[in-house]
Amino acid sequence: MALYDEIGVGYASQRRTDPRWLAPILDALDGAHTVLDVGSGTGSYAPPGRTVLAVEPSVAMIRQRPAGAPPVVRAVAEALPVADNAVDAALAVLTVHHWTDWRRGLSELRRVAPLRVVLAYDTARVGDFWMVRDYLPEILRLELSRPSAAAIADALGTDVVLPMPVPWDFTDGIFLANWRRPEAYLDPRVRRSASAFAQTPAAVVERGIARLRADLGSGRWHENNAALLDKDEYDAGFRLVVSRA
Repeated sequence: MALYDEIGVGYASQRRTDPRWLAPILDALDGAHTVLDVGSGTGSYAPPGRTVLAVEPSVAMIRQRPAGAPPVVRAVAEALPVADNAVDAALAVLTVHHWTDWRRGLSELRRVAPLRVVLAYDTARVGDFWMVRDYLPEILRLELSRPSAAAIADALGTDVVLPMPVPWDFTDGIFLANWRRPEAYLDPRVRRSASAFAQTPAAVVERGIARLRADLGSGRWHENNAALLDKDEYDAGFRLVVSRA
C-alpha cells in the first residue's frame, strides 16, 4: 500500500490498457457477469460490459481512476470485503507479487468466486531480461522473493495456464514493456511506473542506467541484443492462470 501511494503518482499516464492483453483476459472471464477486480489499480483491465467491483488499497491509485470506472473499495486481497461466492469471477492482474500474504490472498479469491483469473509471471525468467542481466542484476534478488506464476497456479488448483507474450510496442508500462525500446528506460517517468525500479535503491538504479546510456551511445547495446530487434513479441514469462471450482 505504501509503495504505490509513493510511486503511483502519474501511474495512469504510463500504465495504459493494452488490448492484446485485455482480449485473453476477457476470454477467460467468458460467462462471468459479476467480477471482483482485486488490486485493480487505476482499473486498466477492468472488464467492460460486466458488473465490476474493484478492490484497491492505494489512495494514490484510486485517485487516478478515470470517470466511469467501476466502483472501488479500499481494501486488501488478504481480507476481501465480500461474502462467500459473492461474484462469478475474481480477477487479479499483476498484483499478487505485491500482497503481504499471497497464499492468504489466493485463498480469499477461492472463497469469493468459483472462477479465478490471475495474471502473474515467472519470476526466475526476469533474470534473462537484458536490463537485469547486464545492468541491474540486483533486481533478480527482489523478483526471486516474489511468488512465481507456477506457485500461484499450484495454489489455485489451476485448469489453464496461458502464455502472455509482450508485444514490442506494448502500451502498458510494466518493467519489461520496453524490451525492444531501450532508450525509454532513460526517462525517469518510465522507471517510476515499475515497482522493480522503485524497490531497488536509487543509487543502484542510477548506476545501471548510466551504463545503459553509455552502451546506447557506443552501439554496444544493439550489438549485444541484435536478436531482439527482429522480434515482434517477447515471451518474458507472463502467464494467465485460470482456475475454476
